[in-house]
Amino acid sequence: MNAMKKEQDLPESIDAPFEAPKRTRPSRPVARAKRETAESEPFTPTLPPPDPATPTLDVPGVVSIPLSEIKVSYARSSGPGGQNVNKTSSKAQIRWNLVGGRLAPDVVERFRKLYPSYVTEKNEVVISNQEFRDAPKNRQACFNKLCAAILAASKRPKKRIPTKPTPGSIERRLEAKKRLSAKKKDRSKKDFD
Repeated sequence: MNAMKKEQDLPESIDAPFEAPKRTRPSRPVARAKRETAESEPFTPTLPPPDPATPTLDVPGVVSIPLSEIKVSYARSSGPGGQNVNKTSSKAQIRWNLVGGRLAPDVVERFRKLYPSYVTEKNEVVISNQEFRDAPKNRQACFNKLCAAILAASKRPKKRIPTKPTPGSIERRLEAKKRLSAKKKDRSKKDFD
């Protein structure tokens, strides 16, 4: 009888096709939120995502840049290292084409405004680092700077909503004006006759 139960528990065929669970429809508030964000943000065409086999520099939630697009070069550093600094090229410099299509146009404009010293006339981002004694650490520091800059440029500034002054603030302003006016009147009333 135990043998019979074991046979019933086994699947009919090991080669049976795998059935993925059916996707459920998102709830109405979720679907509405997705629709509203899709309508508010204009569509901007970008390059296709990089091949998963190629190594990439990932900026979470913003962009994934293939390392083949980033040019890395090394030069003599003026930083720490003693006499060894004269023999090794430990300063790292990276170059990346800003308008290559990986970033949305509004992010590119914010990047230019926030980091004008990073962008050249040819729309290349040039970042260098010579903080460390060895080249790999300086290279990683350059990548970290680039990620931080892209992340900062991707954040949209909050739109300022103008507000009316409160009654208390109006009263304080007028009170300060009266005090200053009285002080100036006192200065001019002195008669030396």
